[in-house]
Amino acid sequence: MSKPIVAVVGRPNVGKSTLFNDLAGQQISIVKDTPGVTRDRIYADVSWLDRSFTLIDTGGIEPESNDIILSQMREQAQIAIDTADVIIFLTDVRQGLVDSDSKVADMLRRSHKPVILVVNKVDDMDKYMADVYEFYNLGIGEPIPVSAIGKLGLGDMLDEVIKHFPEDAGKDEDDDRPRVAIVGKPNVGKSSIINRLLGKNRVIVSDIAGTTRDAIDTVIKYNGKEYVFIDTAGLRRKNKIKEEIEKYSIIRTVSAVERADIVIVVIDATEGITEQDAKIAGIAHERGKGIIIAVNKWDAIEKNDKTVKEFTDKIKDTLSFMSYAEIIFISAETGQRIGKIYELVDQIIESQNLRVPTGVLNEILTEAVAMQQPPSDKGKRLRIYYITQVSVKPPTFVMFVNDKQLTHFSYTRYIENKIRDAFGFRGTSIRFINRERKEKE
Repeated sequence: MSKPIVAVVGRPNVGKSTLFNDLAGQQISIVKDTPGVTRDRIYADVSWLDRSFTLIDTGGIEPESNDIILSQMREQAQIAIDTADVIIFLTDVRQGLVDSDSKVADMLRRSHKPVILVVNKVDDMDKYMADVYEFYNLGIGEPIPVSAIGKLGLGDMLDEVIKHFPEDAGKDEDDDRPRVAIVGKPNVGKSSIINRLLGKNRVIVSDIAGTTRDAIDTVIKYNGKEYVFIDTAGLRRKNKIKEEIEKYSIIRTVSAVERADIVIVVIDATEGITEQDAKIAGIAHERGKGIIIAVNKWDAIEKNDKTVKEFTDKIKDTLSFMSYAEIIFISAETGQRIGKIYELVDQIIESQNLRVPTGVLNEILTEAVAMQQPPSDKGKRLRIYYITQVSVKPPTFVMFVNDKQLTHFSYTRYIENKIRDAFGFRGTSIRFINRERKEKE
C-alpha cells in the first residue's frame, strides 16, 4: 500500500527543518541559523487524523544561485517536487515576501501539483496577520499562518494537506501481481537488470550515473505470471561531488519502496557493499518489505573458491539487522542467474503471506522459554503468556507479556529465530508487538 508523499520546500532558512521535526516528532533534520544547513533530504512517516503519509524535508531552493551546494539543493528540491503528491511551500513572515519566493512559486506552479502556502514564524497572530496577507501576491492560494517553533497552526495546515491526497492512496489491494522495486546507488546497473529481465531495451541505460530520470513501472510476464518491476531514478550528474550525489536517490527510493512488496537492493560487486547501500536497504527493512540483495557485475570480479563466502559474510556483517535477506550474485551484462530472481520473488511472496496457527506458535514459544529463560530485572522476570499472529505482509506477531519494559530486544530476536527455524519466512522481515497483560487476566 503506497502512502502519499508530502514535500516541504522553500528558500533556505525559513524553518523547513523545524517544521519537519515538529511533524516527525523527533529531531531528524539538522537545524541551524545559517542558510543551506539542511544538506540531505530527509524523510519520516507522519500520521494526521486517520491518514498516513511520508514527509520529505528538502534543502532550501535558491533559484538563481551559482553556489554548487545550493544549486544541488535546488536539484534535490526539484526531485521532491516531481515525486510528491502534495507540496508545502514554506515562507517566512519576518523576512516578508522576497523575490526568491516568487521564483520558487513559479517553479511550483509549473509542477501542477497541489501546493499549500504556509507562512512560518507567526508567533503572534494579532501582530503578524497583516504581514501574512502580503503572501496572497504569490498567486498560489490562501496563506496559512503557522509557528513551527511555537507549534501553532499546524493542525489547520495538515487538514489542508490531507484534503489533496489521492482518493485511492494506499488502496492497491486489487492488484495481486508481485510488485518488485529495484533500488540502489546510481550506476549499479538497476536499469540493465530490468532490460535483461525484459529482453529488450525499454529502460534507457547509459554509463552516466543516474541517467534514469523517473521511476518507471514495467510489467514483465514470466512462466505465465505477471510481475510489476519498479525502477528507481537517480539524478543526472551535474558535477563530481560524489558524496552529495549519492544522497539524491533517497526520495525516489522511499517512494518506490512504499509501492513495492519486495525490494531488490542492487550492489556493485566491483565496489563492494557501502554505507549508502546499508541506508537504502534500511529503508526497505523499516517498512517491512521482502528483501533480495543482488550483487551485480559479478562477471567483472576475479574469483576463487572463497570469493562468494567472503562477499556473503561482508554483506551479512554490514546488514546484520536484516539477516533474513536473500543474497544472489548476478550479471546484467551476461544474464548470469537473472532468471533466479523470479524464483526468489515467488518464495518471498509465499513467506510474506504465511500464517502460522496459534497452537503451533505457542508450542514453539514454550520450547524456546524452556531452553532459554526470559530476562529479568531487579528480581522481576519477564513472562510471556501467549503469542498469536495478527497479520501478513509482513508477518506480524503479538506477544502478551507481564511487563513490556522487560522484553529485551535480544530475547525477541531469539524468539524470532526459533520461529524462523520452524517456518523459514525466507526473505521477509517479521514484526513483533508486545502487549501487557496482568497476571489475573
